[in-house]
Amino acid sequence: MKSTTAMNPSPDARPSRSATRVPGISLREQVEGMRAMRKNQVDYLARMIAVYGDVVRIRAFGVNMIVLNHPDHFERVLVRNHENYDKNTLLFRAVEPILRGGLIGAVGGEPWRRRRRIMQPAFHRPQVAGFAKNMTDETGLMVRRWEREYSEDDAIDVCNELGQLVLRIVFRTLFGAEVGEGGEEIESIFVEGNQIMGQFFQLPFPPLTWPTPRNRRLRQIIGIMDGYVDEVIRRRDEEGEEHHDLLTLLVDGVDEETGIGMTPVQLHREVLNTIIGGYETSSNAIAWLIYLVGTHPHVQERLQAEVDGVLGGRVPTFDDLQRLQYTRMVVDEMLRLYTPAFQTMRRSIEADEIGGYHIPRKSNIYLNIYALHRHPDFWPSPDAFDPERFSPEQVAQRPRHAFVPFGSGPRNCIGKHFALTELTLVLAMLAQAFRMEIPEEHREVQFEPLITLRPKGGIYARMRRR
Repeated sequence: MKSTTAMNPSPDARPSRSATRVPGISLREQVEGMRAMRKNQVDYLARMIAVYGDVVRIRAFGVNMIVLNHPDHFERVLVRNHENYDKNTLLFRAVEPILRGGLIGAVGGEPWRRRRRIMQPAFHRPQVAGFAKNMTDETGLMVRRWEREYSEDDAIDVCNELGQLVLRIVFRTLFGAEVGEGGEEIESIFVEGNQIMGQFFQLPFPPLTWPTPRNRRLRQIIGIMDGYVDEVIRRRDEEGEEHHDLLTLLVDGVDEETGIGMTPVQLHREVLNTIIGGYETSSNAIAWLIYLVGTHPHVQERLQAEVDGVLGGRVPTFDDLQRLQYTRMVVDEMLRLYTPAFQTMRRSIEADEIGGYHIPRKSNIYLNIYALHRHPDFWPSPDAFDPERFSPEQVAQRPRHAFVPFGSGPRNCIGKHFALTELTLVLAMLAQAFRMEIPEEHREVQFEPLITLRPKGGIYARMRRR
């Protein structure tokens, strides 16, 4: 593979006269790419990067895009010159009818910064620590139900099961005990909406703004979700009781610079964005963890030895995370191989220079995290599952931005610490209760790059009681 070295100019520098034009693929490759991107965009991008190097211009989804695939390039766009790159891109415009200006897809600028300042404290370490019991309580309920309902020889479709688990955790974290009051119906409705979104990404036409039966149903679902949030807030205002959940933190949150909080409309949109951001990504991530651990017995043995030694049979707590070091290494290696949020896009506001190449103003920038996490210059045997890559010694030898499962810079995933806590605690409890096995006939699992990197056809596992 050809690799480039970033020039690392200062954020206010303009492209130098020596900057070269980004290489583009041929017309034949463009035509082939339209089919290939729909069939398997990950493989197609890997081929283009292998031929052209870490900076290449392609045509996909009907637009020209510059693909970047080097840690220095990611750092330039997401961190060092992030003010020059917004989210006014095809990817986020396509889902604007769902996100509606929420934090995930907001273009940028002061409105986004103000919202981020309001919401960020709700996801700081002390708050996440308070949510950890939601994660372990719901996981414990799932484990006990599996022990009742399934025999050791049953191959469980863990994707469906974990979707229910994660949604219960998200709803309980947001709404606390009130999740039971109409919560099951809302969970079911949200799952239906998520399925509609997945279908849209398989074939992103017609646009979500068109009044098709599918799109009308999606808008109806969004309206029901908004109504549910409105009813929860109304009841709380009437009761005047104190609640310890994420919704309360968001309702009470204010911008430290202005002292102003979110409007009711903004609050509803951010609550829905929080559910969207926390559901599909985490459920897929836990499914991939089961798959990888279940197909690597030596990893499972070491994982269970650590969990048994640290926990001694008790339920893990937030304070145990720092001692579950190998468990976290397994989580990180899964995130390298199967980052759920595997792609993102940006648009250059003004011209820039990256890796010695001239980036014109208003260029669509495509950042494929899946490809970056398999860059052979930074990941030897990149397709192999090896948690030892995340030992402190090996981490210190790699560029920081070789591993960015939650993005980086001011627009990194606001729920990063929540997600890592959730994944580590759930994995520890599963390893504590079960020996995970993937039946031979279910070992060949393909992925489906839709909204997230979803296991195609599900993941089937035998969960044998320890």
